[in-house]
Amino acid sequence: MATMPGQGLRHVTTMRPWLRTFRNSTSLASLQSHFTEDSEQAQPKTDKPSSYFPKRGQTLELVCESLAFKGKGMCKVADTGFVVMCDRALPGERFIGRVTRRKGNYAEVTKVKTISPHWDFVDAPCEYASYCGGCKTQNLSYEAQVKAKEHQVHELIIHFGKFSQTELESQSIMKPIVPCEIQFHYRNKMEFSFGSQKWLPRESLMDRQDGSDNYALGLHAPGFFDKVLNVDKCLLQSEPANMVLAAVQDCWRDPQLGLSPYDVYSHVGFLKHLMLRTGRNVKTGIPELMVNFVTSSYKPELLQPLLGKISAIPEVVSIVNNVNTSVGNTSLGEMEYTLYGKSSITENLRGLTFQISANSFFQTNTHQAEVLYKLIEDCAGLRGDGSEVVLDLFCGTGTIGLTLARRAKHVYGYEIIPQAIADACLNAKLNGIQNATFIQGDLNKIDESFGNNFPKPDIVISDPNRPGMHMKLIRFLLKLKAQRIVYVSCNPATCARDLDYLCHGVTEKGIEGCYKLKSIQPVDMFPHTPHIECVCLLELS
Repeated sequence: MATMPGQGLRHVTTMRPWLRTFRNSTSLASLQSHFTEDSEQAQPKTDKPSSYFPKRGQTLELVCESLAFKGKGMCKVADTGFVVMCDRALPGERFIGRVTRRKGNYAEVTKVKTISPHWDFVDAPCEYASYCGGCKTQNLSYEAQVKAKEHQVHELIIHFGKFSQTELESQSIMKPIVPCEIQFHYRNKMEFSFGSQKWLPRESLMDRQDGSDNYALGLHAPGFFDKVLNVDKCLLQSEPANMVLAAVQDCWRDPQLGLSPYDVYSHVGFLKHLMLRTGRNVKTGIPELMVNFVTSSYKPELLQPLLGKISAIPEVVSIVNNVNTSVGNTSLGEMEYTLYGKSSITENLRGLTFQISANSFFQTNTHQAEVLYKLIEDCAGLRGDGSEVVLDLFCGTGTIGLTLARRAKHVYGYEIIPQAIADACLNAKLNGIQNATFIQGDLNKIDESFGNNFPKPDIVISDPNRPGMHMKLIRFLLKLKAQRIVYVSCNPATCARDLDYLCHGVTEKGIEGCYKLKSIQPVDMFPHTPHIECVCLLELS
């Protein structure tokens, strides 16, 4: 696997002050909620702001000061200090931006023209980096990326979590971010869409063609549900997966094959998605690849020409067909058929074997998941004598709970998605683990009876999705008073909020906090993207 192609093309190596000191950091904390894509273009003209609040359509000369959550560049209007956010603006970049909308105490702008480039610039190795929404910071040095992510977490913990700078420093609560050793080819799953409308940059719109020449297989362009950016190679997925993508791209538009992409307006067409999953043979360590065609109907004869090409790639051990007959464009099929090889692939994580089917839930970055799960295990602090009970909330396919089960008395896992629970039970059986129980249930709708079906846990693991934990669950945990909580978060903003509730309580709701924050460990799971993972340890006061 490659580590950092293009790193030798770095133009600026000096770390900038913005990585250490964020000016007027309260502005960052007020902007962490939701940002939206905006494709509106502007003319390169600069107007002097006539008031404190810039108006829609107004053009401004701006300098990006830092990255805010979701990777948007934070800037301030000259003379007023009014905060504006710009997608794809990077620290130190001077540019012309046009105001597209105002949202309370900040505005959003679209970049019209760059005047001078940002700090720590590198050449993005991916040809689609300027258009694809997946890797927004490829042309920012990786060192600068992780420093920016660490700083975001730090600011959110102070302003959303209400922990003081002195507290974080004196007790060494805030830990340095753990970078990812592999910055490319780290994803074990990629989902590409077939589309009847190829997305083109504005300067190429005159080149648009008709019919199959306008078909695309790739990723949805940011802000467009109906247009697909055609992609021949993705630097985030494995090389065997790129070989499959290239093989499909080479022939699927051939009129003689009778294949057509699904159209989101007319609801006509056969091919919806191409999902590629990479695992490992647990005995040999050799990569295993699963190819999943998501189609609108079951017509295996149409896929046979593609199967012939794909099955010739040695790493391909499974080709399946998920059939989704609904008018929606989701990749989850109502029925699944195995067209070639086996119905699942395997992966090894923390010494356990996991069986992965087309729709299984599994950590997308296997290499960094090893690092993440080791941190979780260290925070859990299990004695290893088999005397402690673990409650695994939002357990998914049980990967975290199963890695802890070897040192625990019993693990109880809860998850809302039935398929994930089925996978968790299967994985427990596959690894001979009998002291783990997985239960399907909605943790946002718990009542007073929740907790009656398991003994009081010594350790709680909570790994919620982006919205964080519901107040009902917060109340339950504060009443439960487990000795330790390990909070695993993919959204530092909601993580900081929930840490505040658990430690400081909610005065207006009459809720008293009862935990002490011991450590916060940011982890970069997805290089070149704005996503940040955190592992937080709380102990009962």
